Order: sequence, then structure tokens, then C-alpha cells
Amino acid sequence: MHTRQEKMEAFGCFLDVLDELREKCPWDRKQTNESLRPNTIEEVYELSDAILKNDTQEICKELGDVLLHIAFYAKIGSEKGKFDIKDVCDRLCEKLVFRHPHVFGDEQAETAGQVSENWEQLKLKEKGGNKTVLSGVPSALPSLIKAYRIQDKARNVGFDWEQKEDVWKKVREEFGELEVELAHLDKDKAEAEFGDLFFSLINAARLYKINPDNALERTNQKFIRRFNYLEEHTMKQGKKLKDMTLEEMDAIWEEAKKKGL
Repeated sequence: MHTRQEKMEAFGCFLDVLDELREKCPWDRKQTNESLRPNTIEEVYELSDAILKNDTQEICKELGDVLLHIAFYAKIGSEKGKFDIKDVCDRLCEKLVFRHPHVFGDEQAETAGQVSENWEQLKLKEKGGNKTVLSGVPSALPSLIKAYRIQDKARNVGFDWEQKEDVWKKVREEFGELEVELAHLDKDKAEAEFGDLFFSLINAARLYKINPDNALERTNQKFIRRFNYLEEHTMKQGKKLKDMTLEEMDAIWEEAKKKGL
């Protein structure tokens, strides 16, 4: 791999290119924090897709796109006289050193779990850090990921099930409450109970060290593969899905399953 000097030179070249674009490109020149934000979210999701596909080349490409956005925000910050990329790096280094006293200090942490538990306590102590345990969870996170992060942060301060198996009692309880509200045809209360059920299932996944977002995305991709097979098979027969019976579609679906799709 490349030397530290080569990496620093590459990063410097990148910053030079960004400076040039900001000065001379009409599109780059007009960008603001607000205009970049939607694109940044999109780039992060594209990186996430590449990671899920384990596509090394695509991961490298998407990391570059995300890095561009990070440097672009820092460039805008420097133009406003607020901060620049050095400030971003300095604050990051300070935070990493502060939050890893087991590496840069005298504290002990032998497992990743211990590090994670210490992390939240340190965040509450640091200057400009989170004021409360859950204040560090971004409000704009997708609900499934947000639920996982909320539960994980609560765990780090000891608010968790003593035995992971106990969570299933809660799941069954929430499912029962949902059935009651569905039977009563109360849409508002049923929606609330659906949320409670989802939250308890996400909690169960966390306790069993399964990332629920990854798990759901695997099922999404599996459904897409099988549904595409169903659609393609139907078209080859000169038919349309809406003209087929559910039994006919189920037969092709089972065929897709047997093929390992």
C-alpha cells in the first residue's frame, strides 16, 4: 500500500482540485451547506449499498464522493471564516484521543463491549459533548436505525435486559396488544402497537448481535430477486402478472426459491 507521504500528497492534491473547482466551476461555486445536504445523504446511501454488495471498487469510489462532501463543507466553513479542514481534523483527533483512554491513557478496556460502555460516559463528560444519553441520536435517522441506536445507547449506561432471552416475553406481549387493537378496528392505537412490536423486535435483534437494518435489507434483496424472477418468467410465457392467479404466481415463486434466489 501507499506510504504516509504519498497519502498526504494525494490529500493535498485533492484539496487543491477542490479549491480550483470552487473558484472556477459555476456549479461548485454556487453550492451551499443547504444545497449540498440532500446530495450528501444520497452519497452515504450509495456507499451503504456498495458495502452491502461487498463491491471493493465501488466502496473506494463512493468513499471518494463522501470525502468530497466533507471537504466541501469545510471549504464553505473556511470561506465564512468559521473553520477549515485542519480544524475538522484537529477536533476529530482530540475527540478520538479523549474517548480512547485505554489506548492513550491509563484506563483498561479488554473487550469491544467495555470500550462501547465507556464511550457514552466519556461523551457526556467532554466539552461540547452530548448533554444527555440520547441527545446524540440524530433526529433525521431512518426510524429502524434510530430505534437500534436508541437502544444501544441506553444499553451503554446499563438500561437493558439482564438476560437476552427475556426480550421474547416482551415481543409476545406487544404482539398480543397489537392483535387486540386490530380486533377493535382502532387504527390509531394499532399503529402505536405496531411501533411497539417493531421496537421490541429490533431490541431482540440487538441482543442477539444481529443488525436489524442489515437483516431487513437482506430480505428486501431476496424478495427483489424472487419477484424479478417471477416477472421475467411470466413475460416469457407471454402473460402479465395481473392476469395470473395467486396459485400460478406462488408456483413460480417456489421455483425461484429452489434455485436459491
